[in-house]
Amino acid sequence: MSETSSGNKSDPVSNDDLAYHDDPGASPTYIGNPELRFEAGRALVWALVIGLVWLTVHISQSLLVIFGAMVFACMVDGGARLLGKALPIARSFRVAIVLVLVTAFFIWLGYFAGSQISQQAAEFPSIINEQLGRAIATLQDKGFAINTADIERFAGSMASGVGTVTKAIGGIFGGLTTLLLIVIIGIYLAIDPRLYERGVAWMIPGKKRGAFYDTLSHQAYTLRRLMAGRLVGMAFEGFFTWVMLAFGGMLIGLEPVPMAALLGLLTGLLAFIPNIGAIISGVLMVLVGFSGGTDMGLYTIFVYFLVQNFDGYVLVPLIAKKTVDLAPALVLSAQLIFGVLFGLLGLALADPLLAMIKVALERRSARVKGEVEPAQAPEPA
Repeated sequence: MSETSSGNKSDPVSNDDLAYHDDPGASPTYIGNPELRFEAGRALVWALVIGLVWLTVHISQSLLVIFGAMVFACMVDGGARLLGKALPIARSFRVAIVLVLVTAFFIWLGYFAGSQISQQAAEFPSIINEQLGRAIATLQDKGFAINTADIERFAGSMASGVGTVTKAIGGIFGGLTTLLLIVIIGIYLAIDPRLYERGVAWMIPGKKRGAFYDTLSHQAYTLRRLMAGRLVGMAFEGFFTWVMLAFGGMLIGLEPVPMAALLGLLTGLLAFIPNIGAIISGVLMVLVGFSGGTDMGLYTIFVYFLVQNFDGYVLVPLIAKKTVDLAPALVLSAQLIFGVLFGLLGLALADPLLAMIKVALERRSARVKGEVEPAQAPEPA
């Protein structure tokens, strides 16, 4: 037996085998040319980017629902933090108290105010149709060539278009299923936000996690105050509209405006959608007002402008000082784009989503300029 043979007995891998495994060119997936290997890597990166964009487009509805859940969780978290200033108890108990109070409010709204509002809501479509018919007839008398059938077809096409967009979000169960998903996911996020925050941070490179936590803390800080201001504005607009429509007209000898409670509720709810919500509630208010005569219609116009001006020039600026400053034209443009793409849900979430993007860009700019001061950063998310 030769020495080589004895070596093969102790080590079954021969020198030829070692040379084969050490040669990277032997692998069918290895590219020996460095320039070609570099270009192949670039092509792979572009393919991954395109695939990620394609995936984002296809799951955009689900991503928007998740963001809506984050907004709801932020509102619950804000309420729990507010309770924490008066009740030194565990966070889970404070979150539970906030959820119980919200549930109790909607139960009260359904049982005590639901009967009156449901009766008014049943009469609401007929009043709107009657006022629209009068407006069309008046315009036709003035010489405008307006065809009622064309308006009905346009309204039908708009309704079907909105239904097509929102159908992808809620499926066959409609918007209630989407709302239920937002609430359930939002409750889980509000109970233990640190769990999900650590999970996302774990997928980020270690050297980037400081920037992630900095941006996230500022975004949460801004979103809490943005939503708190939104709720204050909704409550004010709804309550003040109801008071002015139900009792304000008596001071000048007018009867209460029909459906004052329903109009106040709609005004408050639609105030969650800046700009566009105010226009919709104002149109409905004026249409109902003119059903009671010209004087009542003019009074509803006065109420609308009074509420909106106070909200726009007094309440909103006070709130905006503690939240993100967004240009009105930019907000309106984002609402139009998201409304077309995602329907009512996109319209409602365009404002907070735009605010989060702006905060992220501002924090990145501050890090690039070296202006980040961790000691002055807001409390963590």
